[in-house]
Amino acid sequence: MKKLGITSLSLALALGLSTLPVMLHAAPNGDAASSSTVPAKKAEKAPVTPNANANVTSPVEKVNINTADAQALSDGLNGVGLKKAEAIVRYREESGLFTDVEQLQEVPGIGPSLIERNRDRMVL
Repeated sequence: MKKLGITSLSLALALGLSTLPVMLHAAPNGDAASSSTVPAKKAEKAPVTPNANANVTSPVEKVNINTADAQALSDGLNGVGLKKAEAIVRYREESGLFTDVEQLQEVPGIGPSLIERNRDRMVL
């Protein structure tokens, strides 16, 4: 019976001590509370800075649809990729300069919503 008690005690001690390295690794220097608190405070402060600048509007760069090349149209207009920009340039070369922004609707792939979205970015 004594052997059974010693064996049980040894086994319990071994199992208890085997978790010690895991506990030490989880909380280095015994400072678990402060290490989890610091990142939380930083996370709370981080969104404040971008939101403060969100109300500041930057000036919109205008794109001349009669003189801009395909890359400039693609970069300057929202929702216009390189293929649509090339279609605009091709239409302009075949039909002449645009006299009204609404003429862009004649270009395949350009609709009224795209024109409205970019109206403040385009000039003739």
